[in-house]
Amino acid sequence: MTSDWLHPGLLYILGAALIPFLRNRVRQVYLLLIPLLALLYVVSMLFDSQPGSSHWQFQFIGLDLILGRVDKLSTLFALVFTTMSLIGSIYSLHLRATGEHVAAYLYVGSALGVVFAGDFFTLFIFWEIMAFASAYLVFAQRGEPARAAGVRYLLVHISGGLCLLAGIVIHYAQTGSSVFGPIVNSGGLAFALILVGFILNAAVPPFNAWLTDAYPEATVTGAVFMSAFTTKTAVYVLLRSYPGTDVLVWLGTAMAVYGVVYAVLENDCRRLLAYHIVSQVGYMVAGVGLGTALALNGASAHAFAHILYKGLLFMGAGAVIYMTGRRKLTELGGLYKVMPLTLTLYMIGAVSISAFPLFSGFVSKSMVVAAAEHDPRAWVFLLLTLASAGTFLHTGLKLPYYMFFGNNHSVSTERIIKTAQSLEPPINMLVAMAIAALLCIGIGVFPNLLYTLLPYPVDFEPYTPAHITGSLSILLFTALGFFLFLKHLDPEQTISLDTDWFYRKGSRIIMWLANNPIARYEAVVSELVNTTILRFLHTCAALGLWIDIRIIDGIVNGLAHTVLRCGEKLRHMETGVLSHYALGMALGIVLSAVLYAAIGFGLGFGPGN
Repeated sequence: MTSDWLHPGLLYILGAALIPFLRNRVRQVYLLLIPLLALLYVVSMLFDSQPGSSHWQFQFIGLDLILGRVDKLSTLFALVFTTMSLIGSIYSLHLRATGEHVAAYLYVGSALGVVFAGDFFTLFIFWEIMAFASAYLVFAQRGEPARAAGVRYLLVHISGGLCLLAGIVIHYAQTGSSVFGPIVNSGGLAFALILVGFILNAAVPPFNAWLTDAYPEATVTGAVFMSAFTTKTAVYVLLRSYPGTDVLVWLGTAMAVYGVVYAVLENDCRRLLAYHIVSQVGYMVAGVGLGTALALNGASAHAFAHILYKGLLFMGAGAVIYMTGRRKLTELGGLYKVMPLTLTLYMIGAVSISAFPLFSGFVSKSMVVAAAEHDPRAWVFLLLTLASAGTFLHTGLKLPYYMFFGNNHSVSTERIIKTAQSLEPPINMLVAMAIAALLCIGIGVFPNLLYTLLPYPVDFEPYTPAHITGSLSILLFTALGFFLFLKHLDPEQTISLDTDWFYRKGSRIIMWLANNPIARYEAVVSELVNTTILRFLHTCAALGLWIDIRIIDGIVNGLAHTVLRCGEKLRHMETGVLSHYALGMALGIVLSAVLYAAIGFGLGFGPGN
């Protein structure tokens, strides 16, 4: 085992164990110390580590496990993950709920575990820890909506994890290797199952409803962490294992448009932002599918920028919810008078996600769009450009207008505005937002700071006259359309049906099978055991019949001997034969995944449930 390297993920995971024993100022200092140390260590890795080096390697039950693979892609994501964890920790300093801090640390640590994983089995372990830790951030909100959303979130991610595990088992049986890297056997079952496990976490439709269901129900601080890690970890593993996979171009482009369209219908501010996570991750997924150096650099850069500006947007919306207790756009408005700092910081995130020049989204999203422009499929470039306009329309115009300037707020919100001179959130929340805002501006003004970290050499200049004028024309035209049609864009109290509608319909069949033939079969077997078999045993006992213990011992020894002989034969079998056994195990896992998904989606999604 190599121990000359400190694993940043384990620093968070082990550090979480001390949080419950600390109080007040000591705990606040500790909550900042761990992410700060991790960030400094990752920064040092940018300069000291050899590209492609591996650390923390050891064998377990015959598997070669690699906890620390270091290269430019892993350090890029580790850098932004540790940065966002520090920002999120500052934002949540006022929080007294110990469980949330522990869950957040486990969440960040497991995400870093995925980023540095050098083999599929290590990746899977951290993948599942990440799912359970993030689910707690939903449950911690308490209340029936949060509980239901948390249960659905867990069931969906467990089903995705089972698909991933099935794919890993088949992949290992077919190749004899568990190294985490590009999966080249396109079209195989392992290829498809692992891809499904990954794209579920990326919230690719039709597997997206878990995100927009759970994120709005999470705690104010928990949603900030959730917006940063799960989907971007999925982007990382797609970059690592599926570059150039053509189907991802189709899926990513559809995502970009899909999220924007659904944002039109939303009244809940965090649900609207959640749909724009789907849309923005679509750019990254499309970039992975395009597979060129420019596209992969663009997907990596956009993931980096997105974590910062989306975290800032969720922090701004969270500050409003924290101070007013309202999250519906129909209940808000006029807050610019009492929350000017929050408004200013939110708008920096809004113009960043909208790809305004001099802000981070402009220098990252443009790389993906430029890569799509060189692709022979013109519709990819067209749809990604249209989705960018839709992003500005809803995140940069609709949401801030109705949240901070609109006049259709509720009576209670109006009373708060009139009686309070200031509704700015606690200073730690403003400081966290300010740090994220400065980073959004810094990346936009000095893009080479980001470009030098990307996995491939960068030959791209974002600030060309054509690109600047083209982007500004689209954005200004979008703004003009918004104000011309403002009366028709007023938010309404509606419930949007997403792809979960189909899952709920399909789950009725599963539930019918469970409640009828399966339940009846179980009842028949139980009745047979209770009435016939038990009576037979009781009769035998009454007649004084008995079985020599030596006979039982002989049976057990015989079975054990048979199992050992089978094991010896399996050990010497060719990989092709062993793959049939792995296939059987994998199919069982997939069946479990389908049942979990059916139950999870059958419970229903959406704000109305």
